[in-house]
Amino acid sequence: MTTDSDLIRRSSRDPRAFAALYDKYSRAVYRYAATRAGESVAEDVMSQTFLVAYEGLDSFDHQWEDARPWLFGIATNLLRRHHRTEARRLKAFAKAAGRGSYDDGADRVAERLDAAAATSNLAGAMRTLSPADRECLLLYAWADLTYEGIALATGVPVGTVRSRLNRARRIVRDAAGLRNTDDKEIEHGRVITPARNA
Repeated sequence: MTTDSDLIRRSSRDPRAFAALYDKYSRAVYRYAATRAGESVAEDVMSQTFLVAYEGLDSFDHQWEDARPWLFGIATNLLRRHHRTEARRLKAFAKAAGRGSYDDGADRVAERLDAAAATSNLAGAMRTLSPADRECLLLYAWADLTYEGIALATGVPVGTVRSRLNRARRIVRDAAGLRNTDDKEIEHGRVITPARNA
């Protein structure tokens, strides 16, 4: 079976090998970028990620067979440029989540209000995270990277990743009023799933 590392090694001689890597991960990078910064930015971030990766083939550490941490690390660096936009989106989402039309039946009003309040609390909680903690949590929940993959993507030790995820879980749980929520729900993105539709 061909590993990502093998594809990257061959890419300097055969661009089709890099095209296979692009085909394998471009949608995942696009989804991650769209979730973090919106669809208007996602296409550019995805394209730039693979351009930077191709131009920097020598920077790939071949002790890793999986290229996802490397690619998501590049995408994360590009997304840092869009941090202000992301913060504005979360702020607008938190405000907008409390509004809406509830004219489709009285029985659904309470349900929608509860969902809107939970989503607003969640977006507010995400805004309270430091950029590094938010980035770490989103790489874990939305990019599905392991602790080691996040460490590689962000260039920090695994212990720092563990610390940031622990802090992010606690802040999200407390700020969103989810004190009884299991860490597994937060770890697997269930708690921040509503924000994916932002």
